[in-house]
Amino acid sequence: VLQPTPAIVFQHDSVLSDVHMFLPNARHRMTRLNNVGQPVFISKFKFLSNAEKQGRNDEAKRENSDSETHLPRAKDDEEGSDRNEEPCPCSLFFQNIWFAPFFFSSRQVWRGALVLADFILSKPLMFKGATVVELGAGSGLTSIIMATLAKRVYCTDVGEDLLGMCQRNITLNEHMIERAGGDVKVRLLDWLRSDLCTATGTDEKHGIFIFVSPVCYDDELTDGFFRTLYRLCNNFAHACNIFISIEKRFNFTLRQMDVSCDAYNHFQHCLSQLEDVEDGQCSYAVEQLPCTFPQFLQYERIDHLVRNTLGLYLISNLPLLC
Repeated sequence: VLQPTPAIVFQHDSVLSDVHMFLPNARHRMTRLNNVGQPVFISKFKFLSNAEKQGRNDEAKRENSDSETHLPRAKDDEEGSDRNEEPCPCSLFFQNIWFAPFFFSSRQVWRGALVLADFILSKPLMFKGATVVELGAGSGLTSIIMATLAKRVYCTDVGEDLLGMCQRNITLNEHMIERAGGDVKVRLLDWLRSDLCTATGTDEKHGIFIFVSPVCYDDELTDGFFRTLYRLCNNFAHACNIFISIEKRFNFTLRQMDVSCDAYNHFQHCLSQLEDVEDGQCSYAVEQLPCTFPQFLQYERIDHLVRNTLGLYLISNLPLLC
């Protein structure tokens, strides 16, 4: 007996990630509907070949030379110290949702996550053998990329369906993870709850890193994120570095009757507050990093777009009481 096909649910306040719109010859297959009726697709993200990377990087350099703003090149890119360990060309497969209501946008793949993945792949020596925690992992793309370099990755988010999607994506790409000797653990971590599990193997010798791809689009969630980050850092026995990729989402607001980026402004305010913390336990230093590292994954990465709509930040955390 044929079962009726579940109905796809569309909502008027859905938002669309444009990552998939500019992929040449891209193919996407709908695999299922999630528990709220949203279609789930499998998308393919290809690693660029050496020739493709060279062409894109040359194009970016030409655009930089024509621009009034000249960004410095990353130190490792100048010295070429990390280029000996570039990953071999292959593809990643991910279950994700293309369009979803605003508060379910973590189920989508955003450009900021791909830029963060490029940064990770440009620094293989930095992350080799490390322990990494990703906050707000979404579909798990950044965690899986990191698992090709790090010893252990904790992929954290909230929601049974979302965590299940992360686990399925890890299974889809386990050939890459196992070949590199990495390990990914999916864990529940709710920023809006006061209890916090920190059993993340913080005694590792090679250091601890926290990664966050675009999550700061709502002020309440942003506040919860910084509270969680503060509690995590206070529980670590050693110094850790936090890398945050953020997309500036411009909207027309009735309050200002103009185009503004309120969520990004609130994020900047929270960064300043964190840097000013004086609690006798930890100190924090914030630095914005240039996005001048090479491109490794196939997606639309226009230099002007990256400079004006994306930000990559490094927060250095140093415990004062060891």
